[in-house]
Parts: sequence; structure tokens; C-alpha cells
Amino acid sequence: MQWSERRLDGRSVTDTVVAVAVALIIRYAFVDPPGPSSPWPAWSAWPAAVLVSLPIAVRRRRPRVVLALACATAAMATMAGAVAVGAIWLTFTPTVLVLYLVAATASIAWSAAALAACLSAAVTSILVFYAQVFPGLEPAATPSEIRPAWPIEIGVTGVLLTAAWAVGAVVRWKRNTTARLVRHLADTAVTDERRRIARELHDIIGHSMSLITVKATVANHVADARPQEVRAALAVIEQTSRSTLAEIHRVLDLLRADGDPHQDPVPVPGMADLPELAAHARSAGVEVDLAVRGESALPAAVAMSVYRIVQQALTNVVTHVGPTRCAVTVDVDGQEAAIEVVDDGPRHGRPPRADHGGHGLIGMRERTRMYGGTFEAGPRPEGGFRVAARLPYGPDGTQA
Repeated sequence: MQWSERRLDGRSVTDTVVAVAVALIIRYAFVDPPGPSSPWPAWSAWPAAVLVSLPIAVRRRRPRVVLALACATAAMATMAGAVAVGAIWLTFTPTVLVLYLVAATASIAWSAAALAACLSAAVTSILVFYAQVFPGLEPAATPSEIRPAWPIEIGVTGVLLTAAWAVGAVVRWKRNTTARLVRHLADTAVTDERRRIARELHDIIGHSMSLITVKATVANHVADARPQEVRAALAVIEQTSRSTLAEIHRVLDLLRADGDPHQDPVPVPGMADLPELAAHARSAGVEVDLAVRGESALPAAVAMSVYRIVQQALTNVVTHVGPTRCAVTVDVDGQEAAIEVVDDGPRHGRPPRADHGGHGLIGMRERTRMYGGTFEAGPRPEGGFRVAARLPYGPDGTQA
């Protein structure tokens, strides 16, 4: 608010300086015009010039009212004869400057109507001047090279008014276009953020609920025969539920923080959490062989994407294949992270449930696309399913 007030004050000072400069020019033209001198006394040039130029200094207060004042003052000064014959357009200079501001701030229909009104007032006042005032003026002592004539006065004044309106209209159009672009970019950013959050929640909840469903099913089937296994299943369900709630809270904390510099940074999952991810899958009956190769440390954003891709791939194995053997390999070489998750397919010839992915494959593909990488997913000829992704990255964790 204070910055806006200072900006307005700065513009008001500029307008005042311009008004003073225009008043001096108009006063000089009134006293020494290119055509016959005005019948008004010489001292009247000062108050007349000030009255004509005053609207420039206050044009930002109420532009539409000030435009009417500027146009009326210029027209009355012209019809009264207190103008520079041969340079009447100077009298309408304040109207030109105020009309520009109106065209830059008001609607196109309103500013066009204002232009038409100003042109009508200027043409009428100039014609009245040349019909009633000009014939009674004494010839100039040193005639100008260009003889004063109403077509020239009307033409110059009309061109100035129309040019000011056109420039103001273009400025308004550019401002509106920029504002629409900014709103569009903001909406796009919001949509992207919603998609990112939805993907995060899908990965978190999908993985955990799949594991909980498997363990709950096992517990339900062996509840009477093997109570110890039921307790183990309930322990896994409890641990998984707690970790899932913690991750959901992390995502919600990120939303609530909203860029707050005082908010403590919230840890995000990464490469160090892959063994725990494999342990969760093992508790659901999947024999997971995890291999992480490479000494280079991954940027946090890339590490989280690797974690999420592995998490979703293992979730698909638990959900759609069931107990099987799965190999997870992550290779990091400092420029690219290569991920491969291969399962042997369902045991005992049992067909896989559903399509081994659905929205999960879409999420993994989108994460890979963010880095301009490659993604492959499909059944293997010898049986089972393979997911492979390559994430090229730069030093700062962005797309290479």
C-alpha cells in the first residue's frame, strides 16, 4: 500500500512538472503566435495558460471528470479568442494527455465515446473561432510562412487526439493481455501442483493400502489356525498405517507451509528409504532383491522420484501379482539414474489381477517425463513384468 502511494505521488509530481512546462509553452504561444495576436491583454496569457494546463496536474485523480474539464476549458478558450492563432492545437494539448490516460484505463467503448466528444468539441470550437473571432483580428506584424486556416488547425488537433487515444488503447490492451497471461500461468501452476499432490497421495496411499489389504486378507484366513501369524500381520498393518499417516502429514504440511520461510524443512523420502520399502514388500510375501549401484549422491528431487517409481512398481507387484520374486536395481552414475523392477510373475500359474499398473504406470511415466527420460513397462516373454526408467539430471536436480 505504501509503495503504491509513493508511486502515485511520484507520478503526480511528474504530471505537475509536465503541466508547468505545457503552461509556459502555451503562454509563450499566446503572446507571440504565428498568426494575428489575440485581442485579449498580454497579462491574461498567464491565467489562461494555467487554466488550460491545470488538468494535466490532476489527471490521475478522476481521469474522466478531468477529461471533460480539459476539453471544455480548451474549447471555451478557443471560442473566446484567448488562443495562439495558427497553433490552436497547443490549447488542446492537455486534452490530448488526459485522453491518453482515459484510453489506457477505461473501457474501449467509453474511451471511444470520449474521443468522439473531444473531436466534436475541438472541431466546433475551431470553426466558431475562424467564423466569428478570426475575421476581426488585426493582421500579424510579421506574417507566418503558413497562413492560419481552419482545415490545418482541425487536422493537426484531430491527429493528436486520435493518436493519443490509439496509444492509450494499445497500452490498455497490452496490460489486459499481460494480466490474462499471468492469471493463466497462475492457474496452470495451481493445476500442476494439484496433479503433483494427487500423484504423491496416490503413491503413498496406493502402496500402503495394497500392503494392508494383503496382510488383512492373510490374517482373516489364518485367524483360527495360526494366531501368531495374525499378530505378525497386524503388526505390519500397524507399522504401515503409522508410516502412511506420517507421509500424508508431510504432504499436508507442505501445503500449509505455502512458502513460509520460518517453516522447518520437512524430510522427503529418498534413496536411504529404499531398503525399508523393500522390507514392506517382503512382508506382503514378495521376495525382493534390492541392488543400488553407484557412489554419486542424487539431488533430493531426483532421489524422491526414484523412490516413488520403485514404490509404485512394488505396489503393482503386491497388488496385481501377489507372492513372487522381484528384482529391484538402481544405477546412479552422476548424470543419470536408471531404475529397473522385474518380477517373475504369479506363482503356480495364477493369472495376474487387473492390468499390472493402470494409473500407477501413468504416474511413473509422468515422473520420468519431468526429467526428459525414457520409460518402459510391459510383460516379459519368459513371464513376469518389467518396469524400466531412466532419469537424466543436472547438478541442481533439474532436467539435463
